[in-house]
This record gives sequence, C-alpha cells and structure tokens, in this order.
Amino acid sequence: MMNEEDIPNYVFDEVLALNELEWRFLSKGTSGGYAQSLVKSVSDYASISPTLVVAGPRRLALRDTNSRLLASNSPRTSFASDVQRSEARSATIKLATKFSLDNSIITILSKDFEGKANRAEKWYGTKYGVRMISAATKDKWANSVRADLLGIAFPKPNKFIPAEKGLRVKAKAAGQVGDTRARSFEAKMKPAKPPSLIRDDGDEGRWTIYFKQDSTFDEPKAFLIFQLLTEKVYSSALQAALASLYQSAATDVLEEYAYDARLAGLTYDIQVLPRGIRLTFGGYNDKLEDFAMYVSRKLSRDVADVLPQSDAEFDRYKDNLLRSLNAFNVKQPYAHAVYYSSLLMQPKAFQYSNSDLLDAVQKVTLSDLKAYASSLWSSGKGEALIQGNLDETEALDIVKSIDSTLAFETISADQYPTRLEPIKLPIVKEGSNPTKLAVSEPNSSNNNSATQVVIQCLGESDKDHVMLEIINSILNEPFFEDLRTKQQLGYIVTSALKAIGNTRTISFVVQSNVAQAQKLTESTMKFLNGVRATYLEPLNEGDISVYVKSVVDQKTEPVTRLAIEVTRNWSEIASGRLQFGRPQAEAAAALDVTKEDILKFWDEIYDDSSSSSGRRILISEIIPSTGSASSKAPSKSSGYAKGDKKISTAKDGSLRLGIDDIETYRQNNDCGILS
Repeated sequence: MMNEEDIPNYVFDEVLALNELEWRFLSKGTSGGYAQSLVKSVSDYASISPTLVVAGPRRLALRDTNSRLLASNSPRTSFASDVQRSEARSATIKLATKFSLDNSIITILSKDFEGKANRAEKWYGTKYGVRMISAATKDKWANSVRADLLGIAFPKPNKFIPAEKGLRVKAKAAGQVGDTRARSFEAKMKPAKPPSLIRDDGDEGRWTIYFKQDSTFDEPKAFLIFQLLTEKVYSSALQAALASLYQSAATDVLEEYAYDARLAGLTYDIQVLPRGIRLTFGGYNDKLEDFAMYVSRKLSRDVADVLPQSDAEFDRYKDNLLRSLNAFNVKQPYAHAVYYSSLLMQPKAFQYSNSDLLDAVQKVTLSDLKAYASSLWSSGKGEALIQGNLDETEALDIVKSIDSTLAFETISADQYPTRLEPIKLPIVKEGSNPTKLAVSEPNSSNNNSATQVVIQCLGESDKDHVMLEIINSILNEPFFEDLRTKQQLGYIVTSALKAIGNTRTISFVVQSNVAQAQKLTESTMKFLNGVRATYLEPLNEGDISVYVKSVVDQKTEPVTRLAIEVTRNWSEIASGRLQFGRPQAEAAAALDVTKEDILKFWDEIYDDSSSSSGRRILISEIIPSTGSASSKAPSKSSGYAKGDKKISTAKDGSLRLGIDDIETYRQNNDCGILS
C-alpha cells in the first residue's frame, strides 16, 4: 500500500507534530538509561554538531532542508513547505521498498516443533531449526490482494492532537522543576499544597470532589480520577471473575479508539476493585474531557458495544483469563509463599483464592457477563480527584458531565463498602511457635523450596511505619549476607515491606534448590532470634543517623512528575486517610528515632510476647516433590478445616495449617490468643 498509494500529507504533519509534542514535554526517565542513550548519541551526532547530542535521537524537526540545521528551538507543528514534505515522503518510500520478502526473517514458536528442531543455540541449548520459504509461498505472498480489499487503509486524521492554544499552562511554575540542589532541608520538609475539597455532598450525597490546580510542573496536562463506591461489583469470586472479563473485553473493544488518543499523549484505565469501579484519565488537557466522556459513555451507557458479540468471542476472553489463572502453578515457589501469606492476612472480599477464581471462570457465560455489566454502574457514591492544568470551574464542569453520563443512583452511607483491614495473625504466646502454613509446590517439575516469615505490625502511626522501614534497612543486607553468602542456602534471599490497609508487615523470603523448606525456616528464625543482640544493640548514634537519613531522603525526594503526585494524593483519598503530607510527616517522625525506640519497637513486634500488641508471626513453607530440596509432602489439613480454631498438630499448641485450612481460617479467625 505504501508503495502503490500516495501517503496523505496529514500523516507527515501529524508525525512531526506528535514528535515535537513529546520533545517539548519530555518526561524524566532514569539517570542510568539517559546516560547510556547520550553515549550513543555522542557517537552518532557530535561530529555533525555538539548541540544535537541531546535532541538528535529524539527530535525529527532538526532541519528545514536536507542541508541546513534549524536555527531555532521553537516547536514545529507542520512542514514549512511542500518541498520539505516531499523530502520526507521520498525517504519514507525508499524505506518502504526495503520491506520485501527477500529481506525478511520469519520466526515461529510452537510446541509442534518438538522433535523436529535439529539445531541447538549456544548458551541455553534451545532447540531450533531453519528452513527456506518455498518459491510457491513467496509467489503467493508477492501476488496478494490489494490492501483496500482487506480493509487496510492509511490512518484517518488524529483528532486528539492538542491545538497550540490548548497547550497553554494556566499557572506557571515559580521555579525550575526538578532542581533539587537549590532546595533547603526546610523546603524539602514542607509538604506540597494538598488538593482542596471543592464539593462534598455529605454521607448521603452523590459526590466528594478534590481538586488541585498544578503550579509546579509547568505542563499542559491533567489527570481525572473517578471512583464509584459500590459493594455490588466484587462481593464474590464469581463477580471478581466477571470483573476481569468485563475489563478485558472493554479494553479490547476500545483499543482502536484509544490508539490515536495514546499517540497524542492521552491515556485511560478502568479497574473493577473490591470497593467499586475506578476510571482514570490523563494527558494533555486540551482534548482530555472529550476523551473521558466518550470512554465513560461506552463503558456505562453503550455497554453492549464493549461486550463480546458472540459466544465464540466470549470464549476467547474466557480462555485468556483461564490461561492467566492456570499460570499461577508455574510461578516461582517464593511467589507461592507470598501469595498464600497474603490470603491468610486479607479478607475474602479483597482477595479471592486462585482456585475459587478458576472455578468461577469455568462456570460463567456470556449472559452472566451481560447481566453483570448492565448493573455495574447502577448505583454508588462518587469520589473524584481532578488535578493539573485546569481551574476549579473546569474541574466541576467535568465532573458534572461525567455524572450525567454515568447516571447512577445514590446510595446511603450504610451501603458504602468497608475499607480494607487486615486479618490479624494469632498472637504467639511465650513458649509456642508462630502460625505455620505448609503447602506442596504445585509445579511438580520445580525442585525449589521456599519459606516466607512475615511479622505483622498493626500500628498505624507515622512512627510505626518509619520504624519498620528503618528495621528493614538495618536487616536487609545482613539477612542476605547470612543466608545467601555465608550459608549459601538459597539464591533468592530478601526482606520486604508490605502495606495492608493502614498497617504494615515485614517479610523475610528464601528460596533454595539445595535446602529443604524446614531448614530455610529454621535458619530464618535463628537469624531473627539473634537480631537484637547482633544487629540492634551494637548500633551507635552514627549508624542510626545513616539509616534515618536514608529514610528521610527517600521521603523528601522532590516529586518530578505530575503523575506521581496525583497517585499519592489519590491514595490518601481512596484510603480515607487524607494525610496528604504523609511523606514529610513520616520523615519528621524518623528524625526523632533513637536507639531505645528501635530496641523497644523490635521487642514489641518480635521479642516481647508480653507486649500490649503481642507478636504476630506467620511462616509459609512451599515444599517441592523432587530434587534435593524436597521433603515429605505436607498434610492438606491439620484438622482446622473441621471448624475448630483451636485444633493444632503442634505439641506447643501453635497453629498448623494445610492448604485446605486456608478458607476456614479466613472465615473464622477472631484474632484471639492461641493457648
């Protein structure tokens, strides 16, 4: 088609305009990747002109003719003359002639080639074969039907490219974005201006709207986040499965429309979550409202348009989801340990088991999906965050337009979905062992064992959170050094923090192909038992100041992108915390941390079983059936599944669980002390 038909002029102008748009509002990347790109750019462009080292590989509009470099950095939205456009056309057509069968390599991957591949590559021994394409096939391809008869055509003009007047910034930044060197410590400790509550209809009302006009990042961009709170959409494994199918189908159908928008810097995301449905839109604000309105209307009103049109199409989405869920079995054992631990600490309404979801997906039909989608947006309470290059009036008008599109019925406060609170692990009494879950590795060909030890901290204060971060900073490297380097127990050895609601956990993970899971658990517990004497008591003021400084630096690192600030603000709104200055508040809490605080905190969460909160620890072991790390397959149930929370297989009275006990535990756990 490119060889036989004239490429429309607007295609060249649009490519130029989009490239200039990306160049003018280039997002910051990582310093390492940027440095590597500059090294190559020096080689490619420095001999032409040193001024092209940065712009050369990123900007098309470097020349106004084949020989003369641009003298100005002013943006170009179209070619200045037909002569310049014809030069671009000639170069494009020349490139298109290279797209021939004689220049092609076709790679095909299939299990059908097992036993037929007669070569092996050098590094991993992967089997492969090479064969020439037959002359008959090449002739057939070379004489294929015209593109227009296949429904293929050049793209239509992209209506989402922002106009130059739409790129005006409403509130100019006071200083240079990203200039961290000029900021004093006091300035870093000052929180950014929080979003304002510009509409609050109350507990029985329709919307709660937060807004912040950007005056920091100096970009003509904005983000719109809308959430419909409703407990209808995720209250069972079946509904969670339908939610995944709805998201997949809608995203697939909207892809063609959203493609041009994405090229022009506009994005959207739809998520059906435990507490409702969330729509997120972002990008250049000039066409953002139109884009958001179209997508919202398709998702909520024209529901039939975004659903599968036949059972065959529905089966395709269903098959993709089943494949994704079945892929759980071939994940790494440490990932299985993390997954099962998460199940034991999260209520069912916030995380359904993989097996429950598999059962649900296998049962759903197209009629189920249609019924689910038709009621998805029927009722709820609206929450919104509008932030970026918009004023308050524009923000309220956008929400008004979205509200008229969604047209949901308002629910009362007693119908709001509950917020996430963790299932509290049983308190480990003095003389007893932590709760343990042992599960057979589902992938019989994986010979790795894994253990995760989780310590649950139920404290919700700023100081509780930073104390756990400091503890993790202190222990992460020694834990790796001990179990990985010295004992050589596993090639995956790490510690990590995780948030569940307003609480935090710290976990210690080991995976090994040489040691059994029980050995990994014993070594991890031995390390933790020695933490106080070995790593905490020897700390001096200098050591503590290093760890504190690391936490403070991380929390006061200036935000360099609007999207990051929006994400932080929305997290506070969605969680109900509304502590928009949280990073600085936690940094301030970290500055007050002393050695006594660290020792006391560790005693509270690990050593001192008589503390007010009690220590709550969970061990998850994954046991393979083959290899030197294998051991006797664990029992699927310890008797706990019969409904008696006190039943245990351990002599010390501690709780032992098998895979069949998980759901009973989640339903019945009352956070009591095991005796």
